[in-house]
Amino acid sequence: MDMKNKIIISLCLCVSVVTLYAQQKPLITLEDIYTKGIFSSKGVAGFNSMKDGKFYCAQDENENIIKYSFATGKVVDTLVRKSDLKLNESEKPLTGFGFKWSDDETKLLLETDFKAGYRHSYKAIFYVYDLKSKKLLKPINEPVMLADFSPDASKIAYTKENNLFYFDLGLNKEVQITSDGKINNIINGSTDWVYEEEFAIWKGFNWSPKGDKIAFYRFDESGVKEYEMAIYGKLYPEQTKFKYPKAGETNSIIHIYTFDLVSNKKQLINIGAETDIYIPRIQWTKDNNTLCIQRMNRLQNKLELLLANASSGESKVIFTEENKYYLDVPELTFLNDGKSFIINSERDGWNHLYQFDINGKLIKQITKGNWDVDQFYGVDEKKKIIYVSTSEVNSTQRYVYAISLDGKNKKQITTRKGWNNATFNSDFSFFLLSNSSINSPSYYSLCDANGKELRVLEDNKMLVEKINNYSISLAEITTFKNAYNEELNTFTIKPTNFDASKKYPVLMYVYGGPGHQLAVDRWMGGNYFWFQLLAQKGYMIVCVDGRGTGFKGEAFKKCTYLQLGKFEIEDQIFVAKELGKLPYVDASRIGMFGWSFGGYMSSLAISKGADVFKSVIAVAPVTNWRYYDNIYTERFMRTPTENAKGYDDNSPINHVEKIKGNYLLIHGTADDNVHFQNSVEMVNAMINKGVKFDSEYYPNKNHGIGGAKTRLHLYDRMTRFILEKL
Repeated sequence: MDMKNKIIISLCLCVSVVTLYAQQKPLITLEDIYTKGIFSSKGVAGFNSMKDGKFYCAQDENENIIKYSFATGKVVDTLVRKSDLKLNESEKPLTGFGFKWSDDETKLLLETDFKAGYRHSYKAIFYVYDLKSKKLLKPINEPVMLADFSPDASKIAYTKENNLFYFDLGLNKEVQITSDGKINNIINGSTDWVYEEEFAIWKGFNWSPKGDKIAFYRFDESGVKEYEMAIYGKLYPEQTKFKYPKAGETNSIIHIYTFDLVSNKKQLINIGAETDIYIPRIQWTKDNNTLCIQRMNRLQNKLELLLANASSGESKVIFTEENKYYLDVPELTFLNDGKSFIINSERDGWNHLYQFDINGKLIKQITKGNWDVDQFYGVDEKKKIIYVSTSEVNSTQRYVYAISLDGKNKKQITTRKGWNNATFNSDFSFFLLSNSSINSPSYYSLCDANGKELRVLEDNKMLVEKINNYSISLAEITTFKNAYNEELNTFTIKPTNFDASKKYPVLMYVYGGPGHQLAVDRWMGGNYFWFQLLAQKGYMIVCVDGRGTGFKGEAFKKCTYLQLGKFEIEDQIFVAKELGKLPYVDASRIGMFGWSFGGYMSSLAISKGADVFKSVIAVAPVTNWRYYDNIYTERFMRTPTENAKGYDDNSPINHVEKIKGNYLLIHGTADDNVHFQNSVEMVNAMINKGVKFDSEYYPNKNHGIGGAKTRLHLYDRMTRFILEKL
């Protein structure tokens, strides 16, 4: 045999071995993802920064609370041994607890036995541990909410049964501040369902800087209509009722009070005569007697900042912002000089930071450019530096910057490609970096204020190596143009062993809600591997962020105002048609999957886009915006009375007669957010029009449809539908 033939045979053998190895790589299964946790990534719990900024504390594997050095990462001290966390020698130590410091770092507030409320709120049993005496106290013998130390750690404020209390640790005495609290009627010190969900505020009280006053919300929700849902599992299902104001319906009436702990006097704060308003935030200024109140009108296109005298209740407007569309709730930071504050605004068409004096006069615009500030981490007032993350490099990515308070000397301090987030310590001398990309799981490291990496805390190396053992089709971040030549951010996962000479079905993945992003260069967790599973079965995954999504400026985000769903679905339909023109796409097999707002989009795709989409899955969809809560819906649509056409023209429930393809409708029966009612009414409309559909419901499951067995069942159901119908 000559040398040439030997080389050819050797090459053929090598190719065969490589091909065999590729073929022998294990296939991803649903059990791997949702039951076995094979692809679960590791996180970092973060750190509780000590006041001096040099040290932080965290729990070790035995639940001892350990003090570490930021500079070295080494253990400095054991602050609390779990063995000490017991009320007496005969009891077992606490377990499964969270903790937070008092401001003076002499005490710890420990919480156990959590019981979830809505999305954020919960009840828990609280304990106090005194680091000096090494004694554990249980001042409150029942579950309460929102327990919080006073600034001097002598008291703890909390709520129970819709009333506000504080406990005086020195006097070993509970003081009741309010007494009119009643479930589904009056709320003191916490917030109602819609504030918690849409304004992300559930703690409805704040200690004053000196701790001698408490400012708090009072919600009168007696006029708000109730939503009722059944909880199954007993012979007679339990009926759960809670106040839920749907679009156009009556809201809670809000009052703001201060309570003086010395005089035991409650003071009503003047927030104006109009009651059909929102108070999305209250916070103390640096002055112990001055409270700042954010007041927003019902249409959410006018925001005012009020400064109120906590003793007299008198208030004055110092700042007003109006917008022809709507305003998001801003982040507001009062500087320690007591003379100015920083607030974000889209007044120049992009989300940027501005500094105003305490009377509301503009001092300067701090950040500027055709990009948006995402996270405002805070101000190092000694060095006069602010820290932010922005979309400046690319709207699908985030990088962290340090900027002088005067807006100059902007410096990018994170360089790892993809999505970067920072958690700073108390004096901004160190930060925890969290970085990921669409194909790379989270990477955590500790950095100094200039972004220099001091040490890696978690790199998920084992998961990366595990991924490399599977046949993975890397997601590609690109753009797609809509009918108006606007660039839309996109990611694509092509079928494993992609062959451009073949034709493949496409599953479009969508959310599409106002200001949201899905097609970003960030790790997506479980869905990444589900999409890889589908790619192994020959499906192409495409995700497109159309008009209305975020971080491409105010005009792009707010163009959907008053006609939610119209432009969003137009973009998805247009892109689907363009995909169908590609030589490797089977235009007769294009589908869509979405959850929540994405389920709304999927429902529009199978109806308004019936000639384009063959099969769709809608999980927990809004099917008519009249059924959804008023803060979210009216922000983008105004009320149904003002904008009936906007509501009706793009509600899927009004387009069911157009459905020709395969429609899988999924919902949890105990969804307190997007009510099961949405799917029930959609089904009823389809039955009345003789439309065939598939459905799956999950008893007692909320909007997230969680639980290991439930999740496996859900994704198995969706996978089988895709394989059978697409």
